[in-house]
Amino acid sequence: MDELRIPLIGEKFPELEVQTTHGPKKLPQDFSGKWFIFFSHPADFTPVCTTEFVAFQKRYDEFKKLNCELIGLSIDQVFSHIKWVEWIRDNLKVDIKFPIIADDTGNVSKKLGLIHPGKGTNTVRAVFIVDPDGIIRAILYYPQELGRNMDEFLRMIKGFQISDENGVAIPANWPNNEIIGDEVIIPPASDEKTAKERMKQYDCFDWWLCHKKL
Repeated sequence: MDELRIPLIGEKFPELEVQTTHGPKKLPQDFSGKWFIFFSHPADFTPVCTTEFVAFQKRYDEFKKLNCELIGLSIDQVFSHIKWVEWIRDNLKVDIKFPIIADDTGNVSKKLGLIHPGKGTNTVRAVFIVDPDGIIRAILYYPQELGRNMDEFLRMIKGFQISDENGVAIPANWPNNEIIGDEVIIPPASDEKTAKERMKQYDCFDWWLCHKKL
């Protein structure tokens, strides 16, 4: 079914006109020149989703420092989003400052493949990380029972920006990698001459595993 096809990494984020708690928006145009994290949640007024929205908001300034915006979505109506945001503010003393898409028709969710056939009509916990050119750089899916780790999304944005700017790769658990700490990886050489030069230019365990400090 074409309508349930999940967009792929490296593709342009689909053009969408959406209604949000901050008014109508066009994606990805309204975030042109910025990174953004588009994330869906199963439903308003649910415990795990509430903890996630508070966690996102607590780090919102950190995302903005990285030129990254946030935008949420569920199939609830906009008045439900507004009441939920009010409840979070009144009871948890956290003011949600990023927009939430009201996809009560389900059209956006179907277009992005956010409806799990085994979970009724609720949206899954999906995350799309999109770069300033509107290209999808990462996609993550979580089950309803497992809340997301927002520090990992910050790490991913930082890693993508460093990789793009410096032409390097980011190791596991960076910046606390078990082998090279906060250093980054030089992409492997594609010919014998470059492989030999790499061993002289950088710290290497072998020609295909070279690293450096930024």
